[in-house]
Amino acid sequence: MKSIDKIPTNKIQRASKLMSTGVKVGGNYLKYYGKKLVNPETTKDELNKNNAEDIYDSLKDLKGSALKVAQMLSMEKNIMPKAYVEKFSLAQFQVPPLSAPLVRKTFKKYFGKNPEELYDTFNADSVAAASIGQVHQATKNGKKLAVKIQYPGVAESISSDLALVKPVAMKMFNIKGKDSDKYFQEMEGKLLEETNYVLEVAQSKEISKACKNIPNLKFPKYYEELSGERIITMDWMDGKHLSEFSKTNTDTEKGNKIGQALWDFYMFQMHHLKRVHADPHPGNFLVDADSNLIAIDFGCVKTVPEEFYKPYFELAEPKNIDDPEIFLEKMYALEILKDTDSPEEVKFFSELFHEMLSLFTKPFHGETFDFSDEVFFGKIAELSSKYSKDTEIRKMNGNRGSKHFLYINRTFFGLYNLMNDLGANVQINSYKNYI
Repeated sequence: MKSIDKIPTNKIQRASKLMSTGVKVGGNYLKYYGKKLVNPETTKDELNKNNAEDIYDSLKDLKGSALKVAQMLSMEKNIMPKAYVEKFSLAQFQVPPLSAPLVRKTFKKYFGKNPEELYDTFNADSVAAASIGQVHQATKNGKKLAVKIQYPGVAESISSDLALVKPVAMKMFNIKGKDSDKYFQEMEGKLLEETNYVLEVAQSKEISKACKNIPNLKFPKYYEELSGERIITMDWMDGKHLSEFSKTNTDTEKGNKIGQALWDFYMFQMHHLKRVHADPHPGNFLVDADSNLIAIDFGCVKTVPEEFYKPYFELAEPKNIDDPEIFLEKMYALEILKDTDSPEEVKFFSELFHEMLSLFTKPFHGETFDFSDEVFFGKIAELSSKYSKDTEIRKMNGNRGSKHFLYINRTFFGLYNLMNDLGANVQINSYKNYI
């Protein structure tokens, strides 16, 4: 893939890039409606494909939070059209890398030296490039290393990028009202944290140490003396990306083994640490030759406050979901229902969330759960489709729930999808053995 020598960093440059993409998307719609006039049976498949390609081509050049949002949307398999999911998923590890001169410039800025002066060997060509940074191979003192370098200007452009995508996101998720800012502030805060590589190294060391006793789970070692604000050096870990493993694996035992490690890793963090790796996409995990799971990225870590944790997981229990009084109490505690709601809104959203939670919490209702159950995932897809087309929701304020839902729900949706890809059948509470 051709490397790039510069990234648009100021607000005007980035807005201009997005505006030119909007013009292309508008042209795609005109073509679609033209064909629709000639042939009323014309579907939106070609329109979605063309729009996904044009939008992704723009975002991959911008990099940063704009591309990160695309990556997040690629995990919404039940909401986004297939063409978008397939194209946006490339943001996980297949975007144009920085050129060698730009890489050296970054090292000069933060270390005052070229990478060749810091490592015994350094490959100036990246081996992987994603939304916020890219990875290079290096060696030092006989050790094979992975060096992650952040793209220039990413941290500085987050606020302006989110301001540009905010109108689209509000329309897509039916967010209205003055309280909508809390969701965008939550996203902005997390994206800013992801650009803080000093924080990422600290989080990586803390969580990997806490989770060291979970079987079949491995982490790289991090080197603080070769890391800083925009550069991280860690052990090179050999393995396949989780998505690649899932596509080719035919061994049920291996799928269960890796799935159990993944599930225990997340449940241990959620229930014991109350801090969780909140970016569960396959580009953040590897599988080695011995079927161990390797977690390689801790840029996005969400703290789960007790006032959210308690009602959220109390609603994972069927007895609480089916008790009208307790259910209503938790709906208010989680800010799904508001004191200002009309009786009509209380009834509508209570019924909606009762149906959703009764289904989505099923994995927690027994001692084991089989994530290869296509009936379960089919029902989730049906429910997503049903409510995305519901005209009543459009009439009401879709701005529902605590700001903490944004990343906690993203974590669970991402985890469920990874578990489904693995086809894993797991013990739900085995994480308790490692506390």
